[in-house]
Amino acid sequence: MSTGPVVVLVGPMGVGKSTVGRLLAERLGVEYRDTDDDIVAEQGRAIADIFVDEGEPYFRAVEKRAVHQALAEHDGVLALGGGAILDPDTRALLAGRPVVYLSMDVEEATRRTGLNVARPLLAVNPRKQWRELMDARRHLYEEVARAVVATDVRTPEEVAQAVLDVLELKEA
Repeated sequence: MSTGPVVVLVGPMGVGKSTVGRLLAERLGVEYRDTDDDIVAEQGRAIADIFVDEGEPYFRAVEKRAVHQALAEHDGVLALGGGAILDPDTRALLAGRPVVYLSMDVEEATRRTGLNVARPLLAVNPRKQWRELMDARRHLYEEVARAVVATDVRTPEEVAQAVLDVLELKEA
């Protein structure tokens, strides 16, 4: 029986959850899992296509199932999609878990995401939309997180080390 993930990473798109998550898993000697990858595998198409074809409510329902399943069965490092914390049941399920919110400011987000049109929620005015998304979500990330680690001007290795330090985890 799984006790759940050793680390759960939350934060906005482009913050580096996948990169940092893989580094953490390697350093902790555990498996890495990303609920966005689970969704793509299950649905057989890109998340952007799911948004376009089925709409956001459909995607959020699929995402909620994927997150709940991963929390129940995965005991390594888990990264959640940027909007997973919008669901109240998911937030309740994250309570008491080793959740780390990876944060960044809008300039860093712009640089990292390259204003990427493959990100369906940022298609029109990326800087403005990113800022509005963060205004709506920041308090939710903070609500579920045991700790916040800023990623601005830090390498993925430095961020991974900060996560290990803040959760007091020992490398394998």
